[in-house]
Amino acid sequence: MGVEERRQQLIGVALDLFSRRSPNEVSIDEIAAAAGISRPLVYHYFPGKLSLYEAALKRAAEDLASRFVEPHEGPLGGRLLRVMRRFFDFVDEHGPGFSALMRGGPAVGSSATNALIDSVRQIAYDQILSHLLVEDPPARLDMVIRSWISLVESTALIWLDGRRIPRAELELKLVHDFAALAAVSAAFDEEMTELLRHILKDEPQDGPFTDLAAKLIVLAS
Repeated sequence: MGVEERRQQLIGVALDLFSRRSPNEVSIDEIAAAAGISRPLVYHYFPGKLSLYEAALKRAAEDLASRFVEPHEGPLGGRLLRVMRRFFDFVDEHGPGFSALMRGGPAVGSSATNALIDSVRQIAYDQILSHLLVEDPPARLDMVIRSWISLVESTALIWLDGRRIPRAELELKLVHDFAALAAVSAAFDEEMTELLRHILKDEPQDGPFTDLAAKLIVLAS
């Protein structure tokens, strides 16, 4: 193999192993064996496990970020639900690696690792703003979106610890959570009220936001 081809192969092998066990538990010897090469040859392409971990993390971060890209078609509730399904596809496929990434793995303290994690969060944030057709978000909207992204991350981590709640239920719940956070903020701010009205005006009767409203009306009655 050429140098770049071999590097990409090793990254792929590492990602596959990291998706099944925490990166802390995967040795260079295992990566070498899975790639069909010797341990010294791994070090020929990567100075150490940390550099290989960061390269694998970069590819995983790019994959995860792509899950937030959604066409600007149809009601917002349906768009968010499709994003959540793709996000949990990633979490489901890369559970131990995702957990290590968010909780801290062998690259704890690495500025490169932290930057990659932050870049995924920023892409998610920018995507939501674009779907809301907002370029300069007011403070309350900024807080709603960033709080929701943190909630999505923490919910995924909790779910991975036993998977005791059906995945589809969590995906819908997180879409409901976005609407709920926006609604609470709208109760205190006219600008958020107008934004929420804009979000809801195209929501169909069978949409996730309408479903939440119906459930809340039943609870309040």
